Amino acid sequence: MTHAHTPSHGPSPSHSHSPSHDSHGEAEILDLDAQVLAEHLTALTGWLPVQAPPRRIVDLGCGTGTGTFALLDRFPEAHITAVDTSAAHLQRLREKACARGAEGRVRTVQADLDAADWPDLGAPDLVWASASMHHMADPDRALKAVHDLLAPGGLFAVVELSGFPRFLPETAPEDRPGLEERCHEASDRFHAEHVPHRGADWGPKLTAAGFTVEDERVITVDIDGSRSEAVGAYALGSLRRLRHSVAGTLAPEDLAALDRLLDSEGPGSLLRRDDLAVRTERTVWAARRTG
Repeated sequence: MTHAHTPSHGPSPSHSHSPSHDSHGEAEILDLDAQVLAEHLTALTGWLPVQAPPRRIVDLGCGTGTGTFALLDRFPEAHITAVDTSAAHLQRLREKACARGAEGRVRTVQADLDAADWPDLGAPDLVWASASMHHMADPDRALKAVHDLLAPGGLFAVVELSGFPRFLPETAPEDRPGLEERCHEASDRFHAEHVPHRGADWGPKLTAAGFTVEDERVITVDIDGSRSEAVGAYALGSLRRLRHSVAGTLAPEDLAALDRLLDSEGPGSLLRRDDLAVRTERTVWAARRTG
């Protein structure tokens, strides 16, 4: 399920078409997102109401390939065009495809999806966009472009995040309880200004673009991370990215407490905690081009 993603879900786009200020760190988060949420992503791709197994798929804002490879596993006869603005992400995706022996089934396209003219992406049976649509400068225009791109009867799956995942209990850290929630409140203010379409209801937008919305589902994620190194690394990388957007607005005491959590070598490191979890929600809309 993605950066993206994404995914990431932090201050900069991850499963999206937008450039990153830290493509290596972002790529690491995307790969951890894929690892930690693999079971949920498999369930999501298995739910897709396809009329027949798609042979041509486009992954918009593919990041390092979280959705690409989940879809390849779900539809073994399909070929996928993976689209992103980041050359580094696409290179990483190609390396993964080669390692899997799937390079013949994956084509990468570097493109800015905010541009007026999109590259030739064929006429896919399925378009997948995970945590990428809310980064579009003009999402209504992008939705119309996807509608026109799809083959008649084709399916468009839009997966969006409810927000940044939670990793800590409300009582943590002990010297500044509720810290994570205050960070989220600051992050929400940041995103309201810089990413105004995050959290949008995509159902009406899809309908306005000419789609028939066939189904909508909320995926609830609640993963115990107490014995998972991957969850610890995911939490550490994600909260470091969150810090980037909230550092200027947090109280000094909260910023200091956050920095103690993010100090991987320090006694207060979140990597030393045994109460980590991954709690979030993702919503998926399945919309069909009927004409």
